[in-house]
Parts: sequence; C-alpha cells; structure tokens
Amino acid sequence: MTDLFDHWSRRSRLAQALGHIDAPTGAVTPPLHLSSTYERAPDNTYPRGYVYGRPDNATVREAESILAMLEGASAAMVFGSGMSAATSVFQALAPGAHIVAPTVMYWALRHWLAHDSGLAVDFVDTADAAALRAAIRPGATQLVWLETPSNPLWTISDIHAAAETAHAAGARLAVDSTVATPLLTQPLALGADIVMHSATKYLNGHSDVIAGALACAHADEFWTKIGRIRAAQGKILGPFEAYLLIRGMRTLDVRLRTQSESALKLAQACAARADIVATLYPGLPDHPGHALAARQMRGGFGGMLSIRVAGGGARAIAAAARVKLWKRATSLGGVESLIEHRASIEGPGSPCPDDLLRLSVGLESPDDLARDLFAALDGVPL
Repeated sequence: MTDLFDHWSRRSRLAQALGHIDAPTGAVTPPLHLSSTYERAPDNTYPRGYVYGRPDNATVREAESILAMLEGASAAMVFGSGMSAATSVFQALAPGAHIVAPTVMYWALRHWLAHDSGLAVDFVDTADAAALRAAIRPGATQLVWLETPSNPLWTISDIHAAAETAHAAGARLAVDSTVATPLLTQPLALGADIVMHSATKYLNGHSDVIAGALACAHADEFWTKIGRIRAAQGKILGPFEAYLLIRGMRTLDVRLRTQSESALKLAQACAARADIVATLYPGLPDHPGHALAARQMRGGFGGMLSIRVAGGGARAIAAAARVKLWKRATSLGGVESLIEHRASIEGPGSPCPDDLLRLSVGLESPDDLARDLFAALDGVPL
C-alpha cells in the first residue's frame, strides 16, 4: 500500500486492497502470512516490527489498514468475532461504569451487558433523542452505545445528535454499524469515537468467517487499552480469517449496492401485501426513521428488512418452513438470502415481536426472492 494510491476513490482503493503489490513476487493479491514468530536481528532487536504472532501479523495489519481507510479512521483493529470486538470496548471502561445502550440491539451483546458485564447499564430507545438525553448522567456516564439500523426492527438513531449529547456529558460514543457498513454510514465523520462491526456479516460477506472489527477517531489511551485487552485475552483474528476478510471486503461495494437495491424492491412488494401487517425497512417513506436515514445513510438503505406476518408467530414460522430459495438460518450479510424467526432465537425477554421474520437479502434475483416468499405465505392461509 502506498500514499500514491490515496487520490483514487474509496471504491477503487477497496477493490484493489489499497493497491497492494507483493514486493518479492509482484503478486496483485495480498499474501497470507502464517508465521507465529519472527527472527531477531543479531543486535537483539526486531527491526521489521514483528515479534510474536498474537499481536503481530502482516495479513491482519493489511485487513486493518483497509478497514481504517473505509471508515476514515485513525486506526483499526480486527478481532476473533464481533462479540470479542464489542466486549473489549466495554472491558476498557472502569469497573462498574455507567453506560447507555439501545433497548433494541444485537441480542447476544444485550444479554452480556445485562447479565455478565459488571457495568451499570440503562437500556433506552436511542432513536428517541429526549430519552437518550434523560438516560445520560453528566460526569458519570462513560459510554453511549448505538446500533443503527438496529437489529431486527431497523430503527434509526441520530449519530451526530448522540455524539453531541454524549460528549457534552463527558462520555464517549461507540456505534455498531454492522448493517450500514462503512459504505452507507460514516459514524466517525458524524462525531462517534469508535465504530464497531461484526465483520462476519457484510464486510466478509460470504458466510465463511467469524470476525469483528473496531475503528477509532483518535488512537488515544482508551484505544491503546482496548489493544492491550485484545492481546492479553487472545481475542485475535487468525491470519487465514484475515486473508478471507480482505478477500470479502474487496467486493463489498458491488455486493452492498446490489443487496440494497434488491432489499428496497422486496420491501416495496411486501408493503403491498395485506397479510404482511408491517414492513420494517428504513428505505420506505413511511418508516419512522426514513428522513433521518436518508440524511445519515448515503448510497442506499442496506440489505436488511423485517416483516410482521398476519396470523402471529405460528403463521410466521409455518411460512418460513415453506420457502425454497431463502435459507432458514441465523446471521446476515452474506451472498445467500436468509430468513429467520428471530424471537425464537432470542428467547424470553426479547423486544422482538413473535410475528416477525427477519430477512437478509443476498445476491439472488429480487423477483425470485419475492415469488418464493409470497408462495410460502400463500401456502399458510390465515
């Protein structure tokens, strides 16, 4: 990678992995570095900058450089999973610190925050600016965590307004931007301090890697502490997974544009059906967060939507059982389209309605996806 490549568009830099050319061979694909340890020089130093594979790997650093470019970040770190990335942020806070997090967010992280984090957590509707302000304790709240669009209701929170509110109270703002990706939303440019991704999802995009990522506006002491936590607790991403993540990110632009276009088309078709009582997609004009999403998201509204099915949870589950093209599976952001009855995954206490089906739109024909979904619904009469 080279500064001479910086004047090209983000799309071009992403497609070419920052223009990397392997010096020894001239290969246009970044190589896979597998070594777990590195040679010392005769003077007992490490002039190449690599000591041991847990904190130091060239393939991992390559993935981090691409992510930092995408987010316009000072620095980036990749982790062994989205959960390991997210929990590292919270573990860097003072023990028992007060934080504010969304009522609707990634369920596994919400459960960990509520039961295992050791933090004082207030869960609020972060899409409601007044509720967010009321929950923040000036001088006491250390972190505000947003997820926008939020999984699985796809509510939209105002990142810029939340940043101003958090910073005025002396708190940091972190944003889970997994669904938006860096191509649709730039949280750091909107005032966030840290942005988090489950890189398993859109960044990799092929349903074959578990990974997480963080990027920061300022590589300060808090960021350094997160790095120490990653190293000490072994929350690292392996070099082979980093190599696959680089491979995935290089096609992110073309994948996400297609998925966003298809999701909008499918959402419009779903909204016209009488047996779908609600279509949750921020790209629809009647979505409560549409105007904010149109300002905050550039280039589309993402590939995720949810539908609420007339007839309740039983009919939703029965319809999901009848699909032929959609795959019944958890996760999101891959090239294949996934359908999931989310409430049965999240279990008791989930804010997810029982009649909701979450749809992750892949790269198939949107007409085929609609035909398959609607045939499944038609096969389960009210």
